[in-house]
Amino acid sequence: MAMSVGQDGDEDEVISNINTTPLVDVMLVLLIIFLITIPVVTHTVPVKLPSEAVQPLQTTPKSIVIAVNRDGDFFWNEKHVDAATLLTQLKTVSVMQPQPEVNVRGDQNTRYEFIGRVITACERAGIAKVSFITEPPPRGG
Repeated sequence: MAMSVGQDGDEDEVISNINTTPLVDVMLVLLIIFLITIPVVTHTVPVKLPSEAVQPLQTTPKSIVIAVNRDGDFFWNEKHVDAATLLTQLKTVSVMQPQPEVNVRGDQNTRYEFIGRVITACERAGIAKVSFITEPPPRGG
């Protein structure tokens, strides 16, 4: 003969109550601590601090966009230029301090030869930073 002691067979019942009393106690203790320490921290010796005017040391120049269409034509900030003019303009820009960055926008169907000519002209002119502008992939795809 078996005998059941204490429970009525509800052993699998989940307790869904959260006891928040310890959390409230801790928060009240922290509040009291902060209320006591804040006046001690804010009480300092009155001193007149020197003021400082911040001036930028170096401004960044606008970047130059060189576009190349599918026929191999060069465009300096949306103005059509030939290869010789492109090189002379790059040389004049390369001596600027700080040197602007050159961004190359090439058409998707442009032959690599034309993009290579732009890169070679940048190298000959002494441009330090050359980057390529691409179209970002569509979001969520």
